[in-house]
Amino acid sequence: MVRGARSTGVGFHTGLLQARAVARQTQRLDDTDWMKQALALAGQGERMGEVPVGALVVRDGKVLGAGFNTVITDSDPSAHAEIVALRAASRNVGNYRLPGTTLYVTLEPCSMCAGALVNARVERVVYGADDLRAGAHRSIFEVLDNPKLNHRCDVTRGVLADECAEMLRAFFRRRR
Repeated sequence: MVRGARSTGVGFHTGLLQARAVARQTQRLDDTDWMKQALALAGQGERMGEVPVGALVVRDGKVLGAGFNTVITDSDPSAHAEIVALRAASRNVGNYRLPGTTLYVTLEPCSMCAGALVNARVERVVYGADDLRAGAHRSIFEVLDNPKLNHRCDVTRGVLADECAEMLRAFFRRRR
C-alpha cells in the first residue's frame, strides 16, 4: 500500500465484482425500460389485429429501428416484429450488419428471426416471454448462441416475461 493511503477494506477483486454487479443491475434496469417500449409497440400491433409482438434495435442508447408484427396487414409471412425492426435499423445505418446492437423483443424469436439476428451480427438479444411452440433460443431450437454458427448473440431472457406472456394470452383468449 502507498504510504499515507488508507485502506477501504475492499480488495481489487472484490471491488471489481461489486462494479460488475452494479453494471448488471444498471443493465437490467435499462433492459426493463426498453422492454416496456417493446410492449408498447406490441400493443400498437394488437390494435391493428396483429399478434402482439414488439421489437426494437438499440445501440448506444438510441433506437435504430422499431416494429411490431405486420404479417396480416402486409400479407407477408416474414413481417415479424424482429424482421421489421431489423429492416428499419439496417436502412437507418445503411448496412445490414448491426454490430454493437441489442434487439429487445417481447417474445422469444422464431428460427427465421433468429437466423436474421445472427446474419445481422446483432450483439445481444433480450426477450420477454418464452415461445414454447417456435422459440429458437432454447424452447425448440438453439440458433441464437449456437457455437456451430459464425456469430453468436448474447441472450437475456425473461425480462418482463409475465407482462409479455399475458399480453399474448389475452390476445388469443379474445380470438377464440
